[in-house]
Amino acid sequence: MVYETEKLEETFCLGEKLGLKARPGMVYCLEGELGVGKTVFTQGFAKGLGVQGPVNSPTFTIVQQYEDGRMPLYHFDVYRIGDVEEMEEIGYEDCFYGEGVCLVEWPSLIREILPKEAVWIRIEKDLERGFDYRRITVEEGRT
Repeated sequence: MVYETEKLEETFCLGEKLGLKARPGMVYCLEGELGVGKTVFTQGFAKGLGVQGPVNSPTFTIVQQYEDGRMPLYHFDVYRIGDVEEMEEIGYEDCFYGEGVCLVEWPSLIREILPKEAVWIRIEKDLERGFDYRRITVEEGRT
């Protein structure tokens, strides 16, 4: 499925809609270059789960956990992961296969440990269409 958004608020709302549909054990792989809107999308997704507090990118902590929604949200930013073994040290299996939902930024870096049924979301800019234009592609199970 391909979506087009013209404003940050629309990207946020698409994230929120997907968050409303999320079920325990789902893993969402969020691809896109720096500054493309992954955090805005994630903030909307968190709202869809009922997360009340602020949601920020966990760039330096690798994973940020939010417990105040209808299920736990584990937000991973694996950009700084040097080796997949670091994910084992974090205890990723408890997150990927637990009762919460996961959003993973830069998922290609850990492709070999992602569940086959993961949902892949690619966010792309097209400056010719406007500064806030985004093309967002959602695909199920393409690991």
